[in-house]
Amino acid sequence: MSHVSTASAAAPDPAAARPTPAGGGPDRSERAAGMSLEELADLQARFFRTLGDPTRIRILRLLSEAPAGECGVGELVAAINAPQSRVSTHLGCLRWCGLVRTRREGKQVFYRVADPRVDELLALGNVVMRDHAAEVASCDVIG
Repeated sequence: MSHVSTASAAAPDPAAARPTPAGGGPDRSERAAGMSLEELADLQARFFRTLGDPTRIRILRLLSEAPAGECGVGELVAAINAPQSRVSTHLGCLRWCGLVRTRREGKQVFYRVADPRVDELLALGNVVMRDHAAEVASCDVIG
């Protein structure tokens, strides 16, 4: 996943985000931030692509369920049973996108979920996915 920043693709201030109204469309604050419906859709799709990798989902779940609320890279590598380079790449993506934060203790870096709404989003995604699991599993478009 590329994390190249350009002036035309600058994301709005995350603190300015507002809940989506009941109708599902962007509220006036999002539109007032200068984003067109197309720009908002592109940014939302990019956000969901961040969650669109099984390893990143597993990392977020492990961090959420960790007794201390955080894990070191070594713990995640062991739990996921993947090479450290792969886990580190995914952690870098999640960190860049603001979904995880780090804490350094000597040479060890600990990761934790940055925003409790990520847990809520994953839980809601599970509920919706369970209701549509067969359709999602058989979709030829998303493979």
